[in-house]
Formats: sequence, C-alpha cells, structure tokens
Amino acid sequence: MSVGDGMGWVFGYGSLVWRPDFPHLECRVGWIGGWRRRFWQGSPDHRGQPHAPGRVVTLVQDPAATCWGVAYRVAAEEWSAVIERLDARESGGFERTDVRVALREPDGHHVDALTYVAGPDNPNFLGPAPLDEMLAQMRNARGKSGPNAEYVLRLAESLRALETPDPHIDHLALALGDVP
Repeated sequence: MSVGDGMGWVFGYGSLVWRPDFPHLECRVGWIGGWRRRFWQGSPDHRGQPHAPGRVVTLVQDPAATCWGVAYRVAAEEWSAVIERLDARESGGFERTDVRVALREPDGHHVDALTYVAGPDNPNFLGPAPLDEMLAQMRNARGKSGPNAEYVLRLAESLRALETPDPHIDHLALALGDVP
C-alpha cells in the first residue's frame, strides 16, 4: 500500500484500463516513466489456449519511454482481497512491480502504485515478432475472456477515450480493423 494514506494504488495499462473488475475509491489517468507497453506476453488462458496463446501487453523497460494508463485507489480494508484477485487474474508470468505514477489531473501529483509486469524470463513470454505473425496470432486466438483481437481493439479504444493514445497499440488495432 502507499505509505501515509492508508490506501493502496494499482496501475493498469492493459485490460485493467477498461475492466478493472475490483472495488476502488477512485480512478485517475496517469503515466509511468521508463516503461513501454508491448504485446509481447503470451496468454494461454484469458485470450488464447495453451496450444494457441494470444498476445497481451506487458511492460518493457525503456529509459526514454512513458506509458499511460489508469491508477485505481483501493481502500485499506479492500487491499488484500483486491491483490488476491489480481494475482489470480494476472497469472501466467506476471509479477507484482512497484511503480511511481504521475497523475494527470487535477494537480499532477505522484503516487506509489503496484502493477503487474511479465518479464522475458517467464514461460509465456513471446517477445517481439513480425507484424504479420502477430496479427495472425491475434486474429485467431480466443480464450475464456474472449477473442484476442477484441483485447487489442478495446485497449486502443480506451486509450483514445482517455486522450492517451499509444502508437504501438493504435498500429495493431488499425491493422486488425473491426475484428470482433
């Protein structure tokens, strides 16, 4: 939890942007420095199958980058249950990581938050791939949370609605078109 306020913050940069699915007191648009969002993590369950994983976003360190997302303030009495729920949701290679989030409005202050990052040493990490291979994988993969292409399109749509577009995400969404 964040020190001093009796509450914790969770930073979402992928599906948590549009579907936090946990109780929170507020949500604020913000960004973290030193990280870039990439569709380099395999999803053998939520957006794919073990034999045909989908691709979901993770964060890749890049000192010159910024990654926009949403910070959710969680009440102290809800913190343990929320983290337990997120640990189950963000399984398959994601690990908890502490980040410093710059909140956009109204005052632009910073908060310490928890986020989930899937690094290159986890068994589901796919890494970069040629665009046509990534698009074919995203068009065909489907898991218990729905089609992989839907994940890409919902993320792009949500980031645009927050006025925080991401060129990597927009490029993939444009290439996928209106795939359900």
